Amino acid sequence: MAYPKLTDKPGALETAASIARGDMSVSEAVDAAITRIEHLDADIDALAVPDFERAHDAAKALDAKGRSGDQPLFGVPMTVKESFDVEGLQSCWGHKRLTDYIAPRDSEVVRRLKAAGAVIVGKTNIPTDLTDWQSFNPVYGRTCNPHDTSRSPGGSSGGAAAAVASGMVPCEFGSDIGGSVRVPAHFCGVWGHKPSWGLVLMRGHVHPMMSRNKDFIAAHDTALGVAGPLARSGEDLAQLLEITAQRPLSRSDKPLKECRLLAITEYPGAPVDASVAEPVDAAIETLIKAGVRVDRVSDLVPDLEAQQSSYMLMLNIAMSRGAPSKSGKRASATDWFNLLDAQAVNIAQWAHLFESYDFVLAPPAPILAMPHDETRVFESTISVNGVEIPGAQGLAWAGIATFPNLPSTVLPIGSGQYEGASLPCGMQVIGPFMADLACIEAARAIGNILHG
Repeated sequence: MAYPKLTDKPGALETAASIARGDMSVSEAVDAAITRIEHLDADIDALAVPDFERAHDAAKALDAKGRSGDQPLFGVPMTVKESFDVEGLQSCWGHKRLTDYIAPRDSEVVRRLKAAGAVIVGKTNIPTDLTDWQSFNPVYGRTCNPHDTSRSPGGSSGGAAAAVASGMVPCEFGSDIGGSVRVPAHFCGVWGHKPSWGLVLMRGHVHPMMSRNKDFIAAHDTALGVAGPLARSGEDLAQLLEITAQRPLSRSDKPLKECRLLAITEYPGAPVDASVAEPVDAAIETLIKAGVRVDRVSDLVPDLEAQQSSYMLMLNIAMSRGAPSKSGKRASATDWFNLLDAQAVNIAQWAHLFESYDFVLAPPAPILAMPHDETRVFESTISVNGVEIPGAQGLAWAGIATFPNLPSTVLPIGSGQYEGASLPCGMQVIGPFMADLACIEAARAIGNILHG
């Protein structure tokens, strides 16, 4: 099953291997990436904060010094989401009033990427406060989907996915709490991974309203929120994750045909458009024909309606840091502890399911890339099979892995027809807690079956 590709440029590990062989210098690799950005970004607007001059200097320094120790990304040019602090660069989360904040130090993710030899050439665009499946704001403008510039690249890591899909850079790092890595990967036809909660430290990924307070230090990760990579291959995803993970991860050598998979393609209150359902169903049938065991139903699936209700409550409280809702009601400490209890029960239920299944397959979102809109998706509607439904209902397909803190890899599986356009479609491969590399490896095996 073919899926649309926009570039044949090498990925992260391929680029690092070319530099190691002496086929090109770090400076040449970085200059080539900057040239691609300058050529492509006029129509896409993926890059929010360029850092070309310092990238040139860093490349020259790496060429002069050479590889130091274990640096699997030595010389690889890449970008990171605007919301990650990069020393000396602006981080305003799309707010004009916050453009005076200049990060005094690198976020933990950026520090680890640089230590692995990567060269950061800039930061990519986001929606204001990271709260949309589009990526536009009054500071940096609107990012367009490179497959169809009249449509969204997703959000909130939309600039990230657009930069990778178009070939500007081989890889990126984003963040995800409501599908913000997975939906852009799905919309743009690239690979993305939402890690298990707590696996990748979020230090330095903090709203600038808090970060510019010199006395503030974020000592914990946001509930539900994670940082995860985007790339054009599963191999690159795995490497990026190993570099940034705060604990060692084991790889799985269990062949996919010895695994038991469960497909969840229906979610109460969150219908899926045919443009997504048909490619996902076709992928599942291809796997079954190839000898992979995929069940369509199971009594082990938690109460998804109850899960979605709890997820949305926790998501809104976490994103607002407990500020009153539009109704004026503020969550109490009792409300929060009740949600933690509900989450603990849900986590245990999913763990019980994974005693019988190795992985769960699911759509990443109910639709493909939607046309641009001036209103946030979650304050408007989306069209599902010709019917307008509240956009927030689509978050169920993000919450299916987010609320129980599970890892999920999105791989491109093909394309679908949505509102008159042929667009990329992805699929989630969800696994047990901390089985992140196994998730990515299963997604790679699925990709090999689907695409040969």
